[in-house]
Amino acid sequence: MFTPFELKSVTIPNRIVMPAMCQYSATEDGYGTNWHRVHYGARAVGGVGLIILEATAVEKRGRLSNHDLGIWKNEHTAGLRELVQLGKEHGSVMAIQIAHGGRKSWGDELVAPSSLAVPEMGMPHALSTQEIKEVIENWRQAARRAHLAGFDVLQIHGAHGYLIHEFLSPLSNERTDEYGGSLENRIRFLLEIVEAVQEEWPEDKPLSVRLSAVDYVDGGLTIEDTVEICKVLKEHGVDLMDISSGGLLSSRIELGPGYQVPFAEAVKKEVGMPTIAVGLITQPELAQEIIFNGRADFVALGRELLRNPYWVLEAKADKDIWPWQYHRAMPRG
Repeated sequence: MFTPFELKSVTIPNRIVMPAMCQYSATEDGYGTNWHRVHYGARAVGGVGLIILEATAVEKRGRLSNHDLGIWKNEHTAGLRELVQLGKEHGSVMAIQIAHGGRKSWGDELVAPSSLAVPEMGMPHALSTQEIKEVIENWRQAARRAHLAGFDVLQIHGAHGYLIHEFLSPLSNERTDEYGGSLENRIRFLLEIVEAVQEEWPEDKPLSVRLSAVDYVDGGLTIEDTVEICKVLKEHGVDLMDISSGGLLSSRIELGPGYQVPFAEAVKKEVGMPTIAVGLITQPELAQEIIFNGRADFVALGRELLRNPYWVLEAKADKDIWPWQYHRAMPRG
């Protein structure tokens, strides 16, 4: 897990990923704060190979909270560039996840493919075809700003019950036009976002998509559906799949170490794409097993990296990984 991995023009120094995790610490207008500088800087110093910034809203009404990072206007770019420079200075590859919360957004301007509400949330407005085009344009502009900010990798958030996932799942998409019905139609919104983003995102930089592999609810997305979606995304030039699960509706999930890894493994095996595995991966031995046995190409440590920003350093006492300022603290023997 300490070997580098090349994706297009980008070399990721190891296989450890900090996945996008909302910090709810931005200003109400979407700007980062000192919390973000310390938070991301610590994981870069700690040796994380790929840091993916938290879900960053492509439009203000698509925020998951009123303290989410934003990338819906040009003025956001300078602050994001500071985070990129900080991470790169300490050896991490920097990615950003661009997102829209859809019917799970904060506030009262909820939008979705269909007027189907999440329990205990407001009724969303079903987007018209023209409004869909306007939302897609916001994704394109977000990709342009992400490039200007200097990010190495761009990730489109299509998981966890947010807007793209709402289009993908038959449980939340009851449209009868070209964006609903068959899987081919339900994937159209995501594909049009990918195509719009590619107009702005350089071809030599990797493009990633995060998906929820299954909905854990009868009639929802299955791993077979997700494999088919990933095949189409591969044909459309997506380079890296980040495979999570759930989030659309409340469901019973049997949790355990590496419980979502089989989903990433299935995509890697059936589609032949680089994948990120996630799901209660906390121990170096499990992370190493996943990489060594080719079950995934990267392992994402979410809450574990919140608990311990120096997980990578503790997993391998190596002067090539440890910052020289910390060499005196390296374990001996």
